[in-house]
This record gives sequence, structure tokens and C-alpha cells, in this order.
Amino acid sequence: MKDKIINILTAFETDDIGKSFPLDYCLPLYHSVSDDNLPHIRHVINYKNTKQFEEDLDYFSKHFQFVNWPEFKDFVNGCFKPKKKIALLTFDDGFREFYEVAAPILERKGIYACNFINPAFVDNKDMMFRCKASLLIDEIGKGKTIDPEVYHILNLENKVEKQALINRILNISYQEKEILDILAEKLETDYKIYSKEQKPYLSTDELKILTEKGFGISAHSWDHPKYGDLSLEQQMETTNRTFDYLKENDFLHETFAFPFTDFGVKKEFFDELFKNKDISLSFGCAGVKLDSVERNFQRIPMEMGESGERILKKETAYFKLKKIINKNTIVRK
Repeated sequence: MKDKIINILTAFETDDIGKSFPLDYCLPLYHSVSDDNLPHIRHVINYKNTKQFEEDLDYFSKHFQFVNWPEFKDFVNGCFKPKKKIALLTFDDGFREFYEVAAPILERKGIYACNFINPAFVDNKDMMFRCKASLLIDEIGKGKTIDPEVYHILNLENKVEKQALINRILNISYQEKEILDILAEKLETDYKIYSKEQKPYLSTDELKILTEKGFGISAHSWDHPKYGDLSLEQQMETTNRTFDYLKENDFLHETFAFPFTDFGVKKEFFDELFKNKDISLSFGCAGVKLDSVERNFQRIPMEMGESGERILKKETAYFKLKKIINKNTIVRK
């Protein structure tokens, strides 16, 4: 029913999303851009190819004014007066394609972006647990005979349908991530060899070059846990560890973006986060929404299998629908 209502409302949106967009700022979120098959993310992220990405950028540029980090910060503080509604482009997770594919496109178009990274994965020292899950699913898709022990490890009935096996692997949480290492042996997958050969993440040298080119490199937690599942102490430990890394390497340490979502994150975390006077703003990814924590801004996931135009129009319609029943603001307690 929700999708049906949104589709009806979207049909009445004007072509000028810059006028109908309900906020003064637009915060698009991507992870990777590639024309290649990327086994480590293809089963968990519906990333766009270069043509789709450029079409999105051209659409944004038509209706919004792209800004860099200092300009966005000044905008929030009322010190920057743009000619029209603004857009701050963001990426998460620090994948190599940002350096090899996205950055050259952005340089050519004169667009800034900030990439929120996990230091645990820089230089391909490790791999995020969801990427490990994607590699395992890719291996299952090759049609090989699956070791019966795999089903036992996952507490599944022997030889359930393949999709049920895939769904169970996709549902492995950060707290269960050791299971993925056990499964790797049974599914003949070597994460270290894959990382060495494919280099899915950015290197320290690449991060420094990106900084020199004017792009932002900032905080996305140490190793990508879901914050709503952590205690306050755990939330601050992974956050502070990340900021220490950023400062040591002269990266942007004024902002933070939640891995996964900020759903379930209480006000007490933000109170602790903003005690650090260096940190001015934070970012979630709940789409076009307001937040009771005024310094926490929600970004719009753009890897939803649709064009940027379609996503923005649907988000606009959904915001207006939620506004009618006073549900367009995330309330922290």
C-alpha cells in the first residue's frame, strides 16, 4: 500500500525537483561505481555503472548546487548563501573504485565528494563482514557441491533450497561475523588471497592522493558495526578509534557517518559524540527525513535499482506523505 501511494504522489511531482524537494539540502549516498562485476559487493550493494552515475550527477547538477565540506558546514551555520538548494555528495566504505572510477568523473565535472571510511580495511588488511558474505554467496552461485557441514554451521536443515541458504548468510550479523571465517574454509573461499589480488579497498597512498586532490576522507567507524546493536561504550570505542586514525593521517576529522543506519541510536550517543568540539556534524542514511538531533543529517541511498531522478521524486513524495501524519522526523530518546 505504501509503495502504491508513493507512486501516485510521485506522478504529480514537477520536473523541477529543485523546487519540489522539501529540504534546502540533498545528500546523495553511494558506495561504489563500476562497470565490472565486483563479487565482494554485488550481492549486498546494487552499485551503479559509470553511465548511470554520470546521469545521476547531471540530474543533480541541473537542480542543485554541489558544495564541498567547508561550504556545507558554513551552510548549516548560516554563513553560506547558495544560489539554489545544495547537494553534498557522499560515499561510504572506502572502496577502490572511488579512486579509479568515481574521482576522475568528479574531477572532470568539478564536483566534490566525501568518502567515509573504515580504517580496519585500509590497505586491504581485512574485509567488511558483509563483503565476506557476498563472496560466499558468489561461490555458492557457481553451482559447486556444498559441504553438508555448511548447513550444520548455519543451523539449517540439510540441503534446504539455495535461496534459504543465501538468505541465512546475508542475515549474519556483525556479532556473528566469525561464522563467515568458518564458512570460508568449507566453501573454499580465501578472503586474504582475494584481498591481495583484487584490492577491494583504498590504500593509504590513494587516500592521501584523494585528500591532495581536494576530496574528503572521514569517519565511518573502525570496522562497520551496526550502531543500534552496540552499547554506548562500544559505540564510542569504535568511533574514537576511528577519529584517532584520521587525525594521525591528516584526514577530515570533523564529521562522522553511521555504518548501515542510525536506527536505534539514542540521544546519549550524540551527546557524547559532540562533546568533541572538533566534530560538527554527523550523517545517517534514512532518506529524506529530519532528525530531532539537529546536527545529525539523513542521506539518501542512491543504489536502489532506480535512477537518481526516480529516487529523489519517490523520497520527496514519501516525505510529504509522512509530514501529513507528523512522522517525517526521527525522534531520539
